[in-house]
Amino acid sequence: MAASFASQFRDDPRPSAAVKTEPMRRKTVVKVMEDSIEVILQDPGRVLPTSVPHPVFSACTGVLLTGFYGVWTLFAVPGFRKVPWRLKVPYLPSSTAQTQNIMMLLQGRTGRLADLGSGDGRLVFAAAAKGFKCTGFEINSILLAYSRTKAHWTGVPSSQATFVNKDFWKMDLSQYHNVTAFLAPAVMEALSEKLIKELPDDARVISCRFPIPNWPLQTSVGSGLDQTFAYDINTVRSTLRNGPGVVVESR
Repeated sequence: MAASFASQFRDDPRPSAAVKTEPMRRKTVVKVMEDSIEVILQDPGRVLPTSVPHPVFSACTGVLLTGFYGVWTLFAVPGFRKVPWRLKVPYLPSSTAQTQNIMMLLQGRTGRLADLGSGDGRLVFAAAAKGFKCTGFEINSILLAYSRTKAHWTGVPSSQATFVNKDFWKMDLSQYHNVTAFLAPAVMEALSEKLIKELPDDARVISCRFPIPNWPLQTSVGSGLDQTFAYDINTVRSTLRNGPGVVVESR
């Protein structure tokens, strides 16, 4: 009887509780890490209170801030040499609200999605979970390694989420019908020129926090720092077709 029971246990095809919970444990660890980074970057006062005017405290705070800055430069600097100075944008992760707002603006859409400057990959993973075939463009090797590791840990197939170490400014984006970007105001004009030339007419562009200048807004979600803006390329081309100094071609 004991041997029979042991044999039955070995042959049982059902996964054990430990096997079932391992992917969930990995996702929880990754989520905690991302939430911690978000809290530090967006509300440092919760982590480093500044209301105690003691010299020792001030010195310790300075050391901590210097350490945080050093860590931040590891994420922000490595890929900078690959991009012209005028197009450089430092890494700043999108908040949970920003990611949710972007997903709202993608409702009802399908197809290939490009995230320009994918950072730690949080937006790519959110879109992949909704069925998009996503490509995250990221030139920072540290962030790229983190995104790929997370995809492996959480079991996201490469057919749904791919992270490439390529400069999106040098890539042809014509195969993408959905484009998301969280960049900086200084590069938005250059981005608009690139996208209007390359994207198909049925593409949608979603910009986080910063609107694209001179483009007619289709819709937006959120407010303040979490506001996101959606633009349909067909509408943009129709509006700008006869604009001064604007060359628009349908694709």
